[in-house]
This record gives sequence, structure tokens and C-alpha cells, in this order.
Amino acid sequence: MTSTELMRIALSHAARGWRVFPLRTNDKRPAIRDWETRASTDPARIRRAWARGPFGIGVACGPSGLVVIDLDTPKPDAARPAAWDQPGIRDGADVLAALAEQHCAEVPLETYSVQTASGGEHLYFTAPDGAQIRNSAGRLGWLIDVRAAGGYVVAAGSVVRSRRYRAADAPVADLPQWIGDLLTETTSAPRADFTPLLDVVGRRSAYVAAALRGELDNVLAARPGSGHRNDTLNRAAFALGQLVGASLLPEGLATAALAEASAAIGLPAHEAHATIRSGLTAGARIPRCTSLEDRA
Repeated sequence: MTSTELMRIALSHAARGWRVFPLRTNDKRPAIRDWETRASTDPARIRRAWARGPFGIGVACGPSGLVVIDLDTPKPDAARPAAWDQPGIRDGADVLAALAEQHCAEVPLETYSVQTASGGEHLYFTAPDGAQIRNSAGRLGWLIDVRAAGGYVVAAGSVVRSRRYRAADAPVADLPQWIGDLLTETTSAPRADFTPLLDVVGRRSAYVAAALRGELDNVLAARPGSGHRNDTLNRAAFALGQLVGASLLPEGLATAALAEASAAIGLPAHEAHATIRSGLTAGARIPRCTSLEDRA
């Protein structure tokens, strides 16, 4: 798509009150630093940004008042948690349907949604007033991520890996209460101070420090039961393993950080060690491609 077409789409998203920012061309990653604070609904700023190139479109969920349920599809080499190893469970949509049945609720499909490049789906909802809902991976269930405060989604109209994100237009519904309850239920929140470690990484690369912080936050937000914590730890280890494989993050540092996070959420040390080692090894086989700017 041309810059003009993408600019027009970005402006239409902003007209809904969604704060947008540019993504790298044909990529999911932000094209700017501090994307959450710089995301905007200002038409003049949006026109200036997209006049520079055919950027994809990111929507900053927290500032936009959105909670987006990301229903994913399983990757070919991904381990299936035992709790979801049952007939009829093929992807995140099936897991959401099973969760709705468990809570005697309807599957929340009557809302604005976007088909992703990988075959998954983003369900957009209005965030509840006063609720503190943040990004999480696997907290609701296998193959379900949550994009909220601290996170963003690739918006409809964007192209990633030459595949376009397409919207099924509808009004954005309120987040169903049963999902909001699951995402805001109070537990004894795990505590772990990663500040010294992040300071060390940040002196080498702000990009890597942000990636490390995000994966540690995902682990700390994982809910007990049904293999959610172990699955989340595995995904975090894989993502950080890609940075290790790209020589951006020392393996020992990644291992130590993930071990501390897994201990904070109560995972047995022997189980966590095996998961961390497996995930880091698998991720290192597929190093993350980064620009020189990311390495700075």
C-alpha cells in the first residue's frame, strides 16, 4: 500500500479516538521510540509521520482505552499444554469458547475485530472504568494474549510479511465482565526487583532492556493452573533466546532473570530450569533480526 493510503487509514483509526503511531514497513515493530507516549490522534502529526513512508499502523491500547484479546494460532513446534490437549481445541478461539463455557457466559464475538497476518484474530473491547488491566500472555488461557496498558496492536490496514490486517467492522463492545474479573482478580502479587539487571542491560541497549522487561512482566502476570505459567515462561524464554542468538543479550543474564521471575510466581525450580533452557535454546536457533538503532 502507498503512504497516502496508509495515512488515510491511520487518520480513520485516530478519528475513533485511538492513539496511533508508525510501525516499520512490512513489520510489527515500532518505527519510533517511546511509542506509547508519542502515539497520537492529532491529524497534523499523523500526516507528517506517514508522509515519510508507507509505515504500518500501531494502536497504543492503554492510552486508547482499549483491551484487545489476541487469539493466536499454534506454531508448528509449540508444545501443547496438557490442560488444553483435548479434542476440539485447535487455536485461541477454541480456548476462549471453552473458557466462556466454564464461566456460563457467551463467547464475546460481537465487537470490532481484526484478522491478523498469522491467521489469528484481535477482538477489541472498551476498557472498564478504573480497571488496571495490563499486557499479559497466557493469563486467560493457551494461545490468548491480552493487549492493554503497556501494549499495542497492529491495526487494520497494516501489512506484515506481505499480508494485510483486515477488519470486520462493528462497534467496539464493552469488555465482558467475566473476562475483566479474570484479568483484575487480586492475588498475592509476585515481587521481584529487576532494576539493577535492567540498568546493566539498558546501558548496552534500550531496545533489549525493554524487550527483557516486557517478557519478565509477562511471566510475573501469568496465572496459576492449567499450565499457564509454564507456557508463558517457555514463550518468554524463546523470545529472549532470539536476542541471545543475535548476540544482543548474554545467555547467563537471561537465564538468571527468567529464573528469578519464575521463582516469584511459584514455579518449582527444576521445572522452571528445564523450561528456560529449552526455550532459550529454541529461540537462539532463530536469532531476532534487528537494526543498528535497536542495538544502540
